[in-house]
Amino acid sequence: MNAHNGTSPATLTSALDIALAESVKTALPTTLGELGDLVRIPSVAWDGFDHALVQRSAEAIADLARGTGVFENVSISHARLPDSDELGQPAILATRPAKNGAPTVLLYAHHDVQPPGAEADWDTPAYEPTVIGDRLYGRGAADDKAGVMSHIAAIRALRDAAGEDFDLGLTLFIEGEEEFGSRSFANFLVQHRSELAADAIVVADSNNWDELTPALTVALRGNVTFRLTVRTLDHASHSGMFGGAVPDAMLATVRLLDTLWDEQGSVAVAGLISRDAQTPAYDEAQLRAETGLSEGVSPIGTGSILGRIWDKPSISITGIDAPSVQNASNTLIPAVSVRVSVRIAPGQDAEQAAEAIATHLRAHAPYGAQLSIDDVDTGSPFLVDTSHPLVAAAKQAMADAWQVAPVELGIGGSIPFIADLVREFPEAAILVTGVEDPHSRAHSPNESLHLGVFERSTLAEALLLGRLNESAGK
Repeated sequence: MNAHNGTSPATLTSALDIALAESVKTALPTTLGELGDLVRIPSVAWDGFDHALVQRSAEAIADLARGTGVFENVSISHARLPDSDELGQPAILATRPAKNGAPTVLLYAHHDVQPPGAEADWDTPAYEPTVIGDRLYGRGAADDKAGVMSHIAAIRALRDAAGEDFDLGLTLFIEGEEEFGSRSFANFLVQHRSELAADAIVVADSNNWDELTPALTVALRGNVTFRLTVRTLDHASHSGMFGGAVPDAMLATVRLLDTLWDEQGSVAVAGLISRDAQTPAYDEAQLRAETGLSEGVSPIGTGSILGRIWDKPSISITGIDAPSVQNASNTLIPAVSVRVSVRIAPGQDAEQAAEAIATHLRAHAPYGAQLSIDDVDTGSPFLVDTSHPLVAAAKQAMADAWQVAPVELGIGGSIPFIADLVREFPEAAILVTGVEDPHSRAHSPNESLHLGVFERSTLAEALLLGRLNESAGK
């Protein structure tokens, strides 16, 4: 993965490009105001949150889609969850068929957001959009309501520059449960396959290299998550009377989890693979600046830093069910449950990875501890076919909008539904873009959107759409 790959920025000189840039810039205050309105809606799809607010968010975005004036049909749709009669969260689907042999572009984003977390960790209210300097703060301001508004703004720019009777086919698909695992996504694709079929699919839910350099994501790690329960006792016992002879579940859990990594912090599970690929220059100082790594704490793993993040597996313990410190008593704990999050390298089969992890845990259970693994969720990794001609078109649009050649980026995180898109639409170009930067803090308190990144990302998408429409008529 490298920074240029033959793509060089060009000055916007054509009448079309200039009109697109003027439309994006002129509409920017309105676009950001509408983004702020969406941020004010706490659209969390997780269990235990008010799903009426997710519906309210969907209705607001459907109104925005209708307001563009370019779609023949705009609807809010639900698909069933797998093996259930229960419906998933609301998605917006807006369609406009192509004319005169023009291609169709599917624009994807999601309108659900992560839970806010602890209010005390936010410097500004989580659901009150607040501009400080060149950043807009608020939950969903970056991930991914900015992606939604980038699509809306790019569509409006295309309409303004090319007129409402343009030939390009457009489909807008705004999902409502991406942060909750996209559980109804596969069924949604089957239910709406004909409406979603496209020549190119733009997934606006990723990162840029930095605030001044765009990126096209070409590699994503997959994921395996599950709950692990470790049991050693039928009931709690007095730690003074029996400690030293009876292994409690906490001891067994700590020792078991420690087998997942080697001394350097690299994953030590047989069957989890790594990928050999070049990565751009990225040093420890940049890692510290972007992550807040505490002074004196060293990075983990071996090899290039980006290779550890993009091309190797990682394992994190993201939650634990055990007595809290406040409620601690002098007892041997009978059972402990932990949430395990595993990122797997591009090229790894997710189901095989899940089996390898389970095999490792059972083989390393200390003291004969009883293990239970449930609530398993898997997502496949992804590699872009960068030879597709629309990939080159997207990179050129980025270079011209940002006036910097884009980086081909790997992402340590996962977007599992992309594998579903590839399966259903194998001929389509998958273009994973985004409006975030390394300081956006998506999923964290003080999530924010860099306003310059947003404008340039929106312009890049508008240039891509405008040029695809114009080239279809030649």
